[in-house]
Amino acid sequence: MASILIHTEDESVTLTAQTVKRLLERGDGDAALLYLALLRRHGAVQPRSLAGELRWERSRIEAAEAVLRELGLVAPAAESLPPEPADERPEYRQAEIAERLEKSGEFRLLTAEVERKLGKKLATPDIGILLGLIDYLGLPADVIYLLVCHCAERVRRRSGEGRRPGMKQIEREGYAWARMGIDTQAAAAEYLKRYAQRQEALPQYMRVLQLGDRPPAASEEKYLAAWQDMGFPPETVAIAYDKTVFKCHELRWAYLNGILKRWHEAGLHTPAEVESGDRPRKAKEPEKEKQDTAWMKKYIQQRDRGV
Repeated sequence: MASILIHTEDESVTLTAQTVKRLLERGDGDAALLYLALLRRHGAVQPRSLAGELRWERSRIEAAEAVLRELGLVAPAAESLPPEPADERPEYRQAEIAERLEKSGEFRLLTAEVERKLGKKLATPDIGILLGLIDYLGLPADVIYLLVCHCAERVRRRSGEGRRPGMKQIEREGYAWARMGIDTQAAAAEYLKRYAQRQEALPQYMRVLQLGDRPPAASEEKYLAAWQDMGFPPETVAIAYDKTVFKCHELRWAYLNGILKRWHEAGLHTPAEVESGDRPRKAKEPEKEKQDTAWMKKYIQQRDRGV
């Protein structure tokens, strides 16, 4: 009998007979579709990152993922890596967004709360970004709202009252959270707590760098955050600053960063550690060197006299 399948020239995926049997016996169409999508990506992404490609909500993809775990077709949750987004964020048409707003009370509530926080009505592309954070990055609504609040507070602190972040800024921060595996309310709360602690310490770092009480620029804050993550207190940064100014006659961020990176690699973080580990060798004092060689000269003279 001739095959009724139309064979294309596209790259193929392979399923073993045993795998097909497991999926057929389970009879879960979502699990089968998710497994095919994972095969197409060679198993290199997390199931949640395929929500955008499959146009599924988080609850649906999580249910299909759970079935695949039960069938032993994907790794247990404990072995999973932080979710990575798929190749392209889907572009949502106005009709699709209207449908999601109508059918999903949670998404409708999230959209309203974000509009209230940003103080404006979201346009269709803006709502599409919110939807992409759910479908594409796999972030739940409560985490997205914390993300928006975090971005709003950061812009307010840097630029003053009345300033608000754009949705593109929020989307970029969402990517950063996804890469760090921040996809639960608990993980977001822990991250925001650490972030607040770093922010409280920033004025001390700015003062030891002789930059006054102004808030750091975004590029400066990246350096300061990296130094905090490496474990350097302001006092150690002050030592590195002195060395930088002595050498360069001005503050050069890259040069100062190089000093701190070298100390970090050597395990030197506190002022005491730096003082003991980065002290230059002292040259031998002439008098001491003279004393050290006196015995040899005396020995040679005695040997020459036959003593």
